[in-house]
Amino acid sequence: MNQVVVVTGANRGICLSLCKHYVSLGWAVIAVYRTPSPALSALDVKIVQDIDITLPSSIAALKQSLGDTKIHLLINNAGILRDEKIANLNYETIQYQFEVNTLGPLRVTEALQRNMTDGGKIAFITSRMGSIEDNTSGGRYGYRMSKCALNAAAVSIAHDLADKNIAVAILHPGLVGTNMIGDMGNVTPDQAAEQLASRIEALNITNPATLWHAKDHQLPW
Repeated sequence: MNQVVVVTGANRGICLSLCKHYVSLGWAVIAVYRTPSPALSALDVKIVQDIDITLPSSIAALKQSLGDTKIHLLINNAGILRDEKIANLNYETIQYQFEVNTLGPLRVTEALQRNMTDGGKIAFITSRMGSIEDNTSGGRYGYRMSKCALNAAAVSIAHDLADKNIAVAILHPGLVGTNMIGDMGNVTPDQAAEQLASRIEALNITNPATLWHAKDHQLPW
């Protein structure tokens, strides 16, 4: 039986590449997203579309769609980036980033935790911009704060699910050339996917839930 991976935000960017990567390894890939993508539709994956991870009704629909499917790996990747500056704060965009970047992955994980296999893994794709110590430039209030909160939630999940032998990864993919940042970056989505998958493969229940760069080194909180 193929191992099963569920990927959120799977219609483009890093997670589209993650879907391609796990398909190439022979995994059964379940791709979860809000809007369709021709590139994703062309892959040999199961698609669960029209899922908005900020809505409890969508999370319920996702849970119902998966039923009793056993999940070996859950990758929480869905996220958004907006730009706020202290001179012009937009509390609506800040709040929405919390809904998508922090509460969304928490909702998905809560809903699917009972589907996880013994020895399963949950990966949270975060950002070093959520690191307090690494913040040397300010700005990006909603993104920084929501990713910092996501990191805190991921650590709590690691503790709470440890008795179920579920390991948790908290991973920064690097500066990836996706449309989120105007396609600028020093690593392609395919390269980032390979590096993330390598970190996930190395993860086990004895590893502490710490913040890691996808390349190979730990980052400060």
